[in-house]
Amino acid sequence: MKAPRVMIAAPGSGSGKTLLTCVLLQVLKNMEKSVAAFKCGPDFIDPMFHQKIIEVPSKNLDTFLSDEDTARYLFLEDAKGKDISVIEGVMGLYDGLAGIKEEASSYHLARVTKTPVILVIDANGMGRSLIPLINGFLQYDRALLIKGVVLNNISGMFYELIKGEIERELPVTVLGYFPKQKEIKLESRHLGLKLPGEVKGLKEEIQKLAAVMTTTLNIRNVLDIALTAEDLTYSKKVSYRKPAISVPAAKKIRIGIARDEAFCFYYEDNLRLLKKYNAELVPFSPLWDKELPKDINGLILGGGYPELYAKVLSENQMMRESISTALSKGMPSIAECGGFMYLHENLVNMEGEAYPMVGAVRGSCLYTGKLVRFGYIELTGRAESYLGIGGKIRGHEFHYFDSTDNGTSCMAEKPVTERSWQCVHADANHWWGFPHLYYYSNIEYVSNFLEKAGEYEESA
Repeated sequence: MKAPRVMIAAPGSGSGKTLLTCVLLQVLKNMEKSVAAFKCGPDFIDPMFHQKIIEVPSKNLDTFLSDEDTARYLFLEDAKGKDISVIEGVMGLYDGLAGIKEEASSYHLARVTKTPVILVIDANGMGRSLIPLINGFLQYDRALLIKGVVLNNISGMFYELIKGEIERELPVTVLGYFPKQKEIKLESRHLGLKLPGEVKGLKEEIQKLAAVMTTTLNIRNVLDIALTAEDLTYSKKVSYRKPAISVPAAKKIRIGIARDEAFCFYYEDNLRLLKKYNAELVPFSPLWDKELPKDINGLILGGGYPELYAKVLSENQMMRESISTALSKGMPSIAECGGFMYLHENLVNMEGEAYPMVGAVRGSCLYTGKLVRFGYIELTGRAESYLGIGGKIRGHEFHYFDSTDNGTSCMAEKPVTERSWQCVHADANHWWGFPHLYYYSNIEYVSNFLEKAGEYEESA
């Protein structure tokens, strides 16, 4: 299948990939190109910038969370028919599992999807040293994917001097530069960038930068590079397979899903997979609504920032009681990371203030001041649950809080160090824990959850 595409990658984090990707997407949209956006890796926030600020469809692609064929299938699901697809890389181009493996790196995804790479380099404070830096990345590029370079954070005057030097000595095209930005800064907090809705005037600033980019970056060359991408295929065996579920196909299974400022971390392909099973996702706000939606058969509480809204969540006692009552009646439920935190008896925020929460998990969530069990994991079921005993599913953890009771229903294992620990509260009707799960690593998890949801409606 023909799918013009490029990856925006960099030597390391903090090089300006997210801002440059957003501005490039805006330029392409202004040119009336049909565009799809993707984020390499498990990051939830960068796709929000693509979707909410640029209004371009975006989702994650990850070669640890899914196998290579599935990654190609999920890419083509959105890329087919588009003028161009832009994949934003993660960390440094070659940084994969534990920072030492190629697997799950930007380069691995580029190689799996045969995507040409545009390398963004923060050139601030550098001169001729850019040449050996770029040369090193080219030498390590055994699949010959790096097709262009963009210099970030430099002046037009210096760009004109260094561009010719780079192209005389290296077999790479310098596509342009991006000047230093003083008006806009994508600020971070403990889980990454601030959410797009929190950056004042961001849409307007991105539009201004798009006008700048059209004069400093050769967009025609970028489009030409995208058109050089090879045709891409996937094995038919990985196209969507739906294990049988007992609920009639014509019958919608209504799943209440928490969507507000506190709960906003969801993989787009997870949501789509639920819909492919005929589930109807019914959004509600634990912050602002007073009770769960009517006539729902199941409940999903995703990740996010409950710690920033602990007081408001706690003061919404009617919602806390509504969720507690539904869970006590056996409503099938999934709670991940922030959602898991919300289900505790109380949450102690970063200032040491304790706030009552739902109370379904007997214990507290407390701020640790450091990342806890950070990174990719594979989970193996130890108790009867949606996963089943011995079933495996992959996910990712990224949190500064920890629980006084993380559960014992699963065994988690890191892929490189093989460090393992017990975690997750699960039984036939619920799955609660810190890991963010990727459903395409075990789609039967989804069908089992929805089967239980269908049964709950019949008995409610």
